[in-house]
Amino acid sequence: MGASPEIMSLLISVAIGYLLGAIPLADRISRRRGVDIFSIGTGLAGASNVRRNVGVKPAAIVVIGDAVKGMIAVMAAKQMGIEGPWLFVPATATVIGHWNSIFTRFKGGDGLVVLGGMCLVVFSQPIGYVISVLGVLVGIAVALGGQKMRYTSLLCIVSGYGVVVAFTYFWNPGEMNTALIIGALAIVVFGHAVLGHARRNRTEESEGFSADGQAIENRDGLA
Repeated sequence: MGASPEIMSLLISVAIGYLLGAIPLADRISRRRGVDIFSIGTGLAGASNVRRNVGVKPAAIVVIGDAVKGMIAVMAAKQMGIEGPWLFVPATATVIGHWNSIFTRFKGGDGLVVLGGMCLVVFSQPIGYVISVLGVLVGIAVALGGQKMRYTSLLCIVSGYGVVVAFTYFWNPGEMNTALIIGALAIVVFGHAVLGHARRNRTEESEGFSADGQAIENRDGLA
């Protein structure tokens, strides 16, 4: 796993990563346009929800901003001597900050764009940057092309990460461990997204059932 970084540097990188991830960009941009992003659509502070309910331009700003958050978190950790698989620690903290922001009462987004931003700068070798850009571009292309598909997020992650792993294996094998660590984080991010969507669907179904029940009682003169 490489030389262990100083514990203080690791802790500072975790704090920086969390605070960067917690910056509520989607929420603030949406509120400036009179929209509470947590109370509309999917209820997530993410680019997709902003695009559907606020606008394309605000969503583009969110995409760029969330990606930059991830990039800065990883670059700051590298400046503190944290390299290779150890970057998993501050990277995870950044995603957790995006999920549970202290600035929005621990609400947030899925973290897919933040993960993409981190992927762009996580490798040390120049070829690694090229591979990361290719992977992110493939993921974006899949996301845009499959917007109406049910498992767009899964296809986005699998296709983008598949490109990163395949090209790293052939062109940059020395950083294969880093690629695998990023893959592990991608699985965590996707798992969190799936569980979140399932939880929201159950809540919506429950609320719909309650509303229907109340309506029936009113019609029958029982309420």
